[in-house]
Amino acid sequence: MVDSTSALSEKAAKYFRKKGYRVTKDAVLEGNSGIPRKFDLLIARSNEQNVVKVLDWNRTVGINVIINLDKASEDVGLRKPFGVSEKFSSHAKAYANRRGITLLTKRDLRKY
Repeated sequence: MVDSTSALSEKAAKYFRKKGYRVTKDAVLEGNSGIPRKFDLLIARSNEQNVVKVLDWNRTVGINVIINLDKASEDVGLRKPFGVSEKFSSHAKAYANRRGITLLTKRDLRKY
């Protein structure tokens, strides 16, 4: 298991700060279900709030992980979460596209 203070998590926090977001690391929010949900970043600007899950893995992130992110985000009442990783499967990308989830890769973070 990768520590949530990984290099990718730091790069993601820096990316969102540059885009004008206030960033809170290791946010735990209680969902409507009563289950505490942990997110790597909670980002906010003006009256918009989103959650970010950083997956610093040496493998492709599959659809099941993105579905879990979507469910956790919905449970805490925050729509349109972000996923950050090296790469995502085509099924994960298709699901994210349908559900309004933004997937960012290391390459996306470097471009900004």
